[in-house]
Amino acid sequence: MNYERNALVGQWFSSTVNSDGEQSTEFSDIQADGSFEFTFSHYDRNNNLVEQRIELGDWGLVGDIHFTMTKSEFINEQHYASDLSDADNYHAYKVLELNASTFKYQHVITQEMFILKRVIDKIGHC
Repeated sequence: MNYERNALVGQWFSSTVNSDGEQSTEFSDIQADGSFEFTFSHYDRNNNLVEQRIELGDWGLVGDIHFTMTKSEFINEQHYASDLSDADNYHAYKVLELNASTFKYQHVITQEMFILKRVIDKIGHC
């Protein structure tokens, strides 16, 4: 399946709660110029922020393959440059669904599946 690259541009969000009541969120800002900013936050069961990691890098979409390359990250507000020779900074995913509201994809190696929902910042009025 071929997906349009522009369909991925925008802001996306996901949130999960584990069995201990701890919440993890992902906020993805995917830009048309091929850059991204992913914010991963982890909260304890009392909704206190435990850790926040922000990854910056480049992305692409070819056919049904989405790929990312992390170039730097902030962990709890401390900046780190990524080691671009480290394979863990490169990821490829098979796109399973991509439309105006949902981005569902699966890591090609780990088979882990992810579902993000589009963030709408302008609500239309009927």
